[in-house]
Amino acid sequence: MDIAEIDENQMPLLFNGNAKIIKNEYVKGQNNVFLLEVEFFHERKQQLSPKAGQFYLIQSENSGVQFGRPISVYHSEREGLKQKVQFMILLKGKGTEELSKSAVGTDVKLIGPLGNYWKIPENVDENKICICGGGIGVAPVANFASTLKNKSYDFYGSFKSGSYGLENVDARELIITTDDGSVGIHGMITAALTPEKIKEKGYSCIFACGPTPMLSYIKDIAEEAGVKCYLSLEKRMLCAVGACLGCTIKTKDGNKRVCKDGPIFDSSIIEFEKGTPRKQVQIVSEPDLSVTIKGVKFKNPVIAASGTFGFGQNYRGFFDVNKIGGISSKGLTLEPKAGNDGERIIEVSSGDINSIGLENPGVPHFIENELQEMMKLEPVTIANLAGHDLDSYVKGASLLNETSVPMIELNISCPNVKAGGMAWGINPEAAFECVSAVRKVTDKPLMVKLSPNAPDLVGVALACIKAGADALSLINTIQAIAIDIEKGKPFFNNVKAGLCGPAVKPIALRMVYDVCQAINKLPENERVPVVGLGGISKWQDAVEFIMVGASAVQVGTSTFSNPNTMIEVIDGLREFMKRKGYTKIDDFKGIALK
Repeated sequence: MDIAEIDENQMPLLFNGNAKIIKNEYVKGQNNVFLLEVEFFHERKQQLSPKAGQFYLIQSENSGVQFGRPISVYHSEREGLKQKVQFMILLKGKGTEELSKSAVGTDVKLIGPLGNYWKIPENVDENKICICGGGIGVAPVANFASTLKNKSYDFYGSFKSGSYGLENVDARELIITTDDGSVGIHGMITAALTPEKIKEKGYSCIFACGPTPMLSYIKDIAEEAGVKCYLSLEKRMLCAVGACLGCTIKTKDGNKRVCKDGPIFDSSIIEFEKGTPRKQVQIVSEPDLSVTIKGVKFKNPVIAASGTFGFGQNYRGFFDVNKIGGISSKGLTLEPKAGNDGERIIEVSSGDINSIGLENPGVPHFIENELQEMMKLEPVTIANLAGHDLDSYVKGASLLNETSVPMIELNISCPNVKAGGMAWGINPEAAFECVSAVRKVTDKPLMVKLSPNAPDLVGVALACIKAGADALSLINTIQAIAIDIEKGKPFFNNVKAGLCGPAVKPIALRMVYDVCQAINKLPENERVPVVGLGGISKWQDAVEFIMVGASAVQVGTSTFSNPNTMIEVIDGLREFMKRKGYTKIDDFKGIALK
């Protein structure tokens, strides 16, 4: 059907489709702000063009993130059905990083325009307007300024360093503040705009967008000066059309949706949470990343997870293996094991399901061959021990006890034959029995790896500690299945297999939180360190695990897709600690626990 034949009332007013990138470049003088310009064609002339203050959901064409990012319009032009829109974007995470790397000529997915827009209220003197933009928040207010009469407003731009986004601003007075003093007034917005200044200038209304602390301050001084104030807020979004209720804020008029009721609000109804005062942070030149677990010192808290790094040799040549803190060996059983038949791995959203079946050469072979090579490397060697029954656990531990391996990681996620195949780590009683038996035959530091499939994981953790565990590591893979839809049967011969990768991280983090919280309630002399793992793919993930109580972390699946993951995590931790003024891991370990 020809578009002209479609009933206008049935046509959507929003654009929902692909837009062509016609410009994508970093803003001069900034290494984390870029200008993205796209072009697309409306189907009907009645379809909406963006107004100042509105935003689009935008996502790169072949994106690795699930949802589009809400980005305010910086500038737009329309000629007939052809629409051009510019976005000034701050590089913040994976979604914006993908956009920054999108090539001119490729497409982005676009939905919008969304939200409300800047309007001058009645009874406001249009020649006495004050506009404030902080950081990337300059973009939407600069767009608003460009729609006003030249020289009819004052514009305050507040930046960390330098300035940007002011090309279309023609203010009566342009005042710039920078944290580092590189441009304009040295300081934050507080150094330029005060209640006294508002009264002196006779402003009739203030319009602002920027970081929450800045907006909270502007709301306060506007109220003190007795002038109207409108603020554009930012909140994480999923649908951006008001359906999911994920971006609500508390106001005096009840919950409001930033995407649908905003993003622009009358400041008088907004109730900002009062955060803790900002501390003066002393930059640390070189923090100490080392951690000690039961007398074993790791140069840093990043350990290669069992089953993902072989015996330490596989990734040599990809990066300097000696830079990581430790290596947990491939899971070992007393006797050699061939592993599972059939398909062993399948990729799923944000991870994989695997059914390897603990293929390994056996503990004796490991001691005679692989252990010697592992011990030549600088990272701490950890022997991961599994078993099919209690006797095999005990004999394997006895053999390892006679070696120079610094630590044993006891995998109690393996089937307990006497319990009908249920894993040793599923209930506290079985876990206690297994750990107690192994504890009796080894004086090596014993770290017990917990199964996330236990109905009472905290109970299992406390039972392991009572049985003599020196440390705990969690989580192992989460039980899952996949179906071969062409054959109409389970993909894996064993039906159930283990889910791992970024998809499990939030679950793993919650479980580490729960276990660490329980451990902190024990007498101090009974507490043991926790090593967190499950879906860690970047340094921010590692920080999260440490903040909920982990002393160290293990990185696994991410190494398959990015062999440099562990090095990036170590480097990221170091820079984070410098920036936050942390001198050692313990400075922020467990700070998120309540």
